[in-house]
Amino acid sequence: MSAESNNTKSLEIENEDFRNSVGTMDETGKRKWIFPRKPKGKYTNYRNYTSYVLLALFFVLPFIKINNNPFLLINVIDGRFFILGQPFYLQDFFILALGAVTSVIFVMLFTVVFGRIFCGWLCPQTLFMEMVFRKIEYWIEGDRNKQMKLDRQEWDAEKIRKRLTKWSVFLLISLTISHFMFMYIVGYEDVFRIMTQGPAEHSLKFTAMIFFTMTFYFVFAWLREQVCTLVCPYGRLQGVLIDKQTINVYYDFKRGENRSKWRNNEDRKATGKGDCIDCNQCVVVCPTGIDIRHGQQLECVNCTACIDACDKVMEKVGLPKGLIRYATEAEIENREKFSFTPRMKATTVILALLVGFLGFLMYDRGSMEAKFIKPAGSTFFIKDGKITNTFIYTLLNKSNEKKVLTIKVVSPENAEITYFGSEKIILKGDQILKGNINISFPEEKIKFSKQNMVIGVFDEQGKLVDSFETTFEGPFKLVL
Repeated sequence: MSAESNNTKSLEIENEDFRNSVGTMDETGKRKWIFPRKPKGKYTNYRNYTSYVLLALFFVLPFIKINNNPFLLINVIDGRFFILGQPFYLQDFFILALGAVTSVIFVMLFTVVFGRIFCGWLCPQTLFMEMVFRKIEYWIEGDRNKQMKLDRQEWDAEKIRKRLTKWSVFLLISLTISHFMFMYIVGYEDVFRIMTQGPAEHSLKFTAMIFFTMTFYFVFAWLREQVCTLVCPYGRLQGVLIDKQTINVYYDFKRGENRSKWRNNEDRKATGKGDCIDCNQCVVVCPTGIDIRHGQQLECVNCTACIDACDKVMEKVGLPKGLIRYATEAEIENREKFSFTPRMKATTVILALLVGFLGFLMYDRGSMEAKFIKPAGSTFFIKDGKITNTFIYTLLNKSNEKKVLTIKVVSPENAEITYFGSEKIILKGDQILKGNINISFPEEKIKFSKQNMVIGVFDEQGKLVDSFETTFEGPFKLVL
């Protein structure tokens, strides 16, 4: 068959009615329930191993602590954040925002180079759906054919028993996942406290946990693959990010077309037939219900189930594997090798700069933060030839170590500080402390009604750990 006829056939496939490429909808737009066959093969095994590691991390990380701090805690309610055991505060929000931007660019870079590998291998939705809930469904209801038969079956004792069992197990797993998700928000100690003390003592948190549970149950019991095909914005971005040099799961149409059923002892090349035997196995294993032979589609999550199914068929009929494989569009069309494009290089440089800047900010954010604010409505007072201002200080120890601190005025000189308590301020790790001080200057030192002043916080070794610029108020003086 000529190359021109091959290209014509591929265009016919790619331009086929869009509704036929959306496996979760029929021609009227009504949802079709997907019953994918249980995948088996090399890539499925790799995905299983990856899921075991990721699931283990998900269930273990809430209990890991570094320097008595949670490994990861995103407590938006109380404004407490811990990443890798390091405390972050609302004052450090710009670092977290930059980290989020860096993460998005990192995923974009992976999409530019490797397509939706994140969706098929690392995404929590795919991880729980395919590696937890789907496996339980296979265990209770059987593989594809048995599930389809059960779906068509009347509501007899068998169907009621299997469906109630599945839904009950789904609900139990959703409840478990919600508890662990909540541990990343309030910590495992609070979750255990809620469980032991009961909902009456923690009605708000208990309600939030029930909301999480029902959301997970709705997503994994009913919404399922439609999260990937209709809801997830990342899938919609795929068409913008990928190009002909992006690695994706592709069907080699030049080798596969014209597709035709398999006949023993037939010379397919002599009869103008391709290697695709039109067995439809790549379709029945797809968790989003698409036909990969229609070309690249937004619904494809790169789960590789079609690769394993096709390789197994090719092996049985004695044809080379790789009819469906990880490849680039350029490789399929022109047999070009993968190359690192200028867009990939530019994205990599931007990512490296952002990661470097983020690392610098995390390293240079300091272990102490101090603020000195005048109480609302307060002013100065003059006594014994000295002008005095009152300040409320807030000291935040961002480290895990106890600090013994002293407050001094860096400029101007000749300041006198009166403490409402001990001169030595003891601040525990990850502690916020508030207090009051009076700062006095001789009248002749204050030239203006508002004079710039720098207050420093020093550790036991006399090292400046933080400073704060503010103003010192005095009487108005007319300077001629």
